[in-house]
Amino acid sequence: MKKTAFIFALLVSLSVFAQVKDTEVIESENYSITIPNTWKTTNDDGIVNIFPTNQIGAITISEYHDLELPKTETKKFILALYNSAEDEKNIKSGSGKKGFTEYLYEYFDEKENLFWITKVFQKNKDLYIISINCQKKYWNGNYMKVFNETFDSFKIKK
Repeated sequence: MKKTAFIFALLVSLSVFAQVKDTEVIESENYSITIPNTWKTTNDDGIVNIFPTNQIGAITISEYHDLELPKTETKKFILALYNSAEDEKNIKSGSGKKGFTEYLYEYFDEKENLFWITKVFQKNKDLYIISINCQKKYWNGNYMKVFNETFDSFKIKK
């Protein structure tokens, strides 16, 4: 009986450790993000795109420094990114880490059939925009989970 319990406990612990996800950390001078190691990345003039190989969506990171954007205009700026006519009240904002104001906007583009989730981090003249876009038919189950985990792993270093 003791031998069976020991073997069972050993198998359970091995299966728990075997489920470690294969990820890699993308580091820039100002931020880091953890992505699945099977995903691809591109860097187009400082705009980083991260996406699964089947390209059903992407995470995009943009950073701006020395940007003169008053906080009173930031929500309008976010809505303008999507040509959205929604009310500014649909953008949540609050104090983030390291003195940044954090904005969150969720948008569904009916024309392109895409879900968009955007976070904007603003502090003084620094602005970071990270967004997810994903085709509606894939925005469920595992894809939604992996996109959100990757999105939430974004960390500003400053």
